[in-house]
Amino acid sequence: MTTSQSVQVRSSQLRKSPSFLGKIISTVHYGDRLAVLETKDSWLKVDARGNQGWLHSSAMTTKEIVLKPHAGDISKAADSDEIALAGKGFNRQVEKKFRQRNANANFNMVDKMEKSSVSQEEIEAFLKAGNLHPTGGEV
Repeated sequence: MTTSQSVQVRSSQLRKSPSFLGKIISTVHYGDRLAVLETKDSWLKVDARGNQGWLHSSAMTTKEIVLKPHAGDISKAADSDEIALAGKGFNRQVEKKFRQRNANANFNMVDKMEKSSVSQEEIEAFLKAGNLHPTGGEV
């Protein structure tokens, strides 16, 4: 029996195989409701608008997320904390409180880390250069 789950992160890559190194098929976004077809370890095979592929279960929730609720959906609506968590970051209010409680934290480094990204091509080049062969990957 097919079940449905919602994407609970800002975005995630739908992959050809159940591995973070699997070829990227498409991207899904926060709140997308996807049909779960199969489970393998901590991976879910899903159908995303006709594209079938694998997502890590940490990107999904059984809760239905409604970003712009109508009167009947208000109990399912995402609140600001959930939306902030979807990006695995803070909203302004949460960050302000955190800064007050953690005055010695190096927020410049956090900001720098948030802006950095590593492309799939860079990951593959790193693995090839190091002669690394991760299980389940396609490199």
